[in-house]
Amino acid sequence: MTTYGTIPTSSSPGTSSNKEFISRAKERIQSGLISRQPWKIMFDYHSVNFPKKFAEAVSRIRFNVVYFRMNYAIIVLFVLFLSLLWHPISLIVFIVMMAAWLFLYFLRDEPLVIFGRGIDDRLVLGLLAVLTLVFLFLTDATVNILVALLIGVVLVAVHAALRKTDDLFLDEEATGLMTTTTTGSSS
Repeated sequence: MTTYGTIPTSSSPGTSSNKEFISRAKERIQSGLISRQPWKIMFDYHSVNFPKKFAEAVSRIRFNVVYFRMNYAIIVLFVLFLSLLWHPISLIVFIVMMAAWLFLYFLRDEPLVIFGRGIDDRLVLGLLAVLTLVFLFLTDATVNILVALLIGVVLVAVHAALRKTDDLFLDEEATGLMTTTTTGSSS
């Protein structure tokens, strides 16, 4: 049977699996970004006031870190990115490690398998965290990285302590914090 003039209806197997992977990766990134809260709500100046007690500040920090976790992660990563602009080697290492995080941790649907053995997600998480820190510290930008992380954490802590939580609603399924906070405050 000749196939002159026919148009193939499907692409090669390798291409379709790559397209599926890219499609799944796009969906997972979008679903992760959906968990980000709107910046308008985060920076609503009507919701900013000083806490009356230290316990209230700690409670606000715990709640806001859970509620705005994706926003806070973006802020810390952006501060780290800005600090590495003057260290191109560190910036390249940072980008490579972010790609490794995406492919080995965030975009996987199935467990990681090496030599026929499944690798636990906690092990992958720990290994990627250690490798990221080691590689970045080997690039002679240690002080910049530590200062950037400190600045990012301070920005997050200050915002979380000053941002009232009265107008924020968190799904109880998202965290057990809500049930412990409400039960602890009623007694």
